[in-house]
Amino acid sequence: MTGDRFRHEALGVVFQVREGQLCVLLWQRAAEPFAGAWALPGGSLLPGERLGTSASRHLAAKVDIAEIAHLEQLETRSDPQRDPRERVLATAYLALVTVGARSRLPADTAWHPVDFLPACAFDHESIIGSARDRLRAKLSYTNIGFALAPAVFTIAQLRDVYAAALGYPVSATNLQRILTRRAVIEPTTALSRPSATGGRPAVLYQFASRTLVVTNPFAAFRPRDVRALPFSSIAVEHPLEEGLQPVLLGRGKAAGQRGKLLGQALVG
Repeated sequence: MTGDRFRHEALGVVFQVREGQLCVLLWQRAAEPFAGAWALPGGSLLPGERLGTSASRHLAAKVDIAEIAHLEQLETRSDPQRDPRERVLATAYLALVTVGARSRLPADTAWHPVDFLPACAFDHESIIGSARDRLRAKLSYTNIGFALAPAVFTIAQLRDVYAAALGYPVSATNLQRILTRRAVIEPTTALSRPSATGGRPAVLYQFASRTLVVTNPFAAFRPRDVRALPFSSIAVEHPLEEGLQPVLLGRGKAAGQRGKLLGQALVG
């Protein structure tokens, strides 16, 4: 009916690299619908409340909000059937926590590998997929890795973070070359601690900025064996010595598939 007002909720897709895997924070529902299934943290938007404020408020009930290094709006879901009880609009946010950060979680809340999700409530598994694609895309053309990596790191440690987020093996040499050339990372004067096996200490790096910056609006990391999509596109050439391949950036509907193509082009 014209003029109907629907409940609106804010959801948080919280990612962290844990033990070499990209993980998402979920809580287990105790009530129907979807009793026993796992859901994204979130809840209803209060009257007069902004969406970002609502997302932060609900996230604070599950994780220490101070540990969230980056938060951005992801998408809004409006399928009338997404909640079997009533029509509910949902606006999801992507939140990133740096590797190594550990916070005390409620008993009903746990981290789950994105590649091995449990049964999820509502359309939350699909939303997690959208957030993963957004993250992978932004690793190509922004410095968003700062929100996943520790404050200082070796190139090998950063490679492991990127590999977990992208879902593909990554060459440390190519990663260092690309991110240094784009001025995304910079060396510090510090060295890593010597390992038990000996060897020279590695140089510690840091991100040049710990706020989101677009570093290359036309870049796209992708696997070498991804073929060109059959649609009208704009070809963008990248130097092959950087481990990047010519990439096709589509228009319209095809542009929405871009994130699904983005993976690892940093193979050795």
